[in-house]
Amino acid sequence: MTDPTTPSAQPGATPSPVTLRVGPSGESEQGNFWEQVGGRPTFEKLVRAFYDGIQGDEVLWPMYPQHDLEGAIQRLTGFLEQYWGGPGTYSEERGHPRLRMRHMPFKVNPDARDRWLLHMRAALDTLDLPPLQDATLWAYLDRAAQAMVNTFEE
Repeated sequence: MTDPTTPSAQPGATPSPVTLRVGPSGESEQGNFWEQVGGRPTFEKLVRAFYDGIQGDEVLWPMYPQHDLEGAIQRLTGFLEQYWGGPGTYSEERGHPRLRMRHMPFKVNPDARDRWLLHMRAALDTLDLPPLQDATLWAYLDRAAQAMVNTFEE
């Protein structure tokens, strides 16, 4: 049976990507995940720390647009903040994310995935998020990285 206090049970309601606590009206009591973790500054800090880490990685760094590093930072920040309930600027500017398609030109094998996760974990650790928020974000990042593998060739 559906609980009438959940957002999905409200006619026309769209739940936030992650709602940790819902009030009687079906609205989030704590804001969406993007708001809970601090909005754009938090996601930009994450992405900048990530890019700082990969600049020394001989496997990953060649996959990134070194001539447009700031653009890459803004695109990843925009994607993540949109996914977690922030502004929809990413899709307005770039259309549907199509993550697998956008990564197809690159050889994303298990080694590249593991290196990406290593640098993203280090970047996530710089945020000092509460354990539940850290685990929620990390679970998504891990799933996304697994989904980007497009070859098992070395």
